[in-house]
Amino acid sequence: MRAVRVAVLGNLSLDLVEGDAPRPGGPPLYAARAIAALGVPAVVRAKAADADRTRLLPALQRTGLPVEWLSGAATATYEFSYEGDVRRMDVKQLGSPWTPGDVTGLEAPWAHVGALYRGEFPPETLAALAESGTRISLDGQGLVRPARTGPLVLEPEPDTSFLRYVSVLKLSEAEARALVGSLEERPLSELGVPEVLVTLGSRGCLVVARRSVIHVPAEPVDADPTGAGDSFAAAYVIERERGYAPKRAAEKATRLVGRLLARAR
Repeated sequence: MRAVRVAVLGNLSLDLVEGDAPRPGGPPLYAARAIAALGVPAVVRAKAADADRTRLLPALQRTGLPVEWLSGAATATYEFSYEGDVRRMDVKQLGSPWTPGDVTGLEAPWAHVGALYRGEFPPETLAALAESGTRISLDGQGLVRPARTGPLVLEPEPDTSFLRYVSVLKLSEAEARALVGSLEERPLSELGVPEVLVTLGSRGCLVVARRSVIHVPAEPVDADPTGAGDSFAAAYVIERERGYAPKRAAEKATRLVGRLLARAR
């Protein structure tokens, strides 16, 4: 197996799930938990308002991975509720966008970019990351979530030309339908990303690569699924970098997410 080093970039968040008190969340936290479980060298670069540092940073530090804190003007805040695999979300506050200067000096062959809304990682930031030689895994939330507060309504990004910088794109089923109108291979392949992952909740995921689509089933786990997509995307990137083919990498990532969810139950 090849040695792997991966970077995780994104805004931390305060999450209000099913009416509970705010808790730490955001793509960096859930991706870091998966990376730590796989024992891979990594760096986590996370952003939030300094006023929330003591509420957010300890959870990330408990993963045991090195953490780089960036000061943001605001902390992303979201309220969630679930009906089976269907998640309803209310955006209370948006996190700060990322500039090209925020992504310099990573020295990692892969970066998982945990975008939460459109424009959070603008094209020039993704370009700077790609031009440094880092391959990008992008969370598709950053393609369909408008940059506004209130009940979340998915609206696709009108110009997806910046996806040329992306090697792996992770979408939920709802995000894929909002972006291209279906779960079929052709429209997903036409996004121009070499590998597209579509998570289906308890039904597993679809892997779209090399003009084919493969369904990878999952064992349902009765647990809060918040962050499962971030964990899955990070684990998939690691398994691909280790040399596994897309289907096998998705199978291994799916099993890891199941273990993480069961552990947190």
